[in-house]
Amino acid sequence: MLEGVKLAPYIDHTLLKATATPADIATLCAEARDHGFYAVCLNPVYIPLAAELLTGSDVKIATVCGFPLGAVSSEQKAIEARLSAEAGADEVDMVIHIGAALAGDWETVQADVRAVRRAIPDHVLKVIIETCYLTDDQKRGATEAAVQGGADFVKTSTGFGTGGATLDDVRLMRDVIAGRAQIKAAGGVRTPQDARAMIEAGATRLGTSGGVALVTGDRAGEGY
Repeated sequence: MLEGVKLAPYIDHTLLKATATPADIATLCAEARDHGFYAVCLNPVYIPLAAELLTGSDVKIATVCGFPLGAVSSEQKAIEARLSAEAGADEVDMVIHIGAALAGDWETVQADVRAVRRAIPDHVLKVIIETCYLTDDQKRGATEAAVQGGADFVKTSTGFGTGGATLDDVRLMRDVIAGRAQIKAAGGVRTPQDARAMIEAGATRLGTSGGVALVTGDRAGEGY
């Protein structure tokens, strides 16, 4: 099971808790530099601090948009994404209109994604479909709508819902995407074995707050 794969280049080292302090973000960024993680993922308010702390490193800055509910207008999401890009974010992880997905309104889901895509045409866009709330058919519809809207990645979860990534969901998304986008598995990746299984299933990025534990061979704690 991909035993020789180095995990660090797959990891978005994540801290999205409301209680995160500047000192916590400094620790997050230092850990990302020290371990060679692909990116840090943090709330928009901390983008300027991360940009300062990561100057001269290869670590990317990812942030979130419409997070964690997805329940703001497409225009609001587009503005948030644009402002985050202007502040220094390299990547934006947006939450879809979950209610529209539950209603099977794929035109609205696709338009929501497209609005953000147009706001940040030169930045990586990851689209969170929050699989824990959807049936398999709805997961397929949301994944297809995300790709049609211009997603670079389709992402399983916010980490704030009732569940995180599963291997079955990653495989389902992989089959729908069929090479047109990439997959980020987020939430519930606790062990190096979990991480490698997600990669084997089709994930090319892992969102986790336990990145240090994963690359040092420990078990990550509860949470994202």
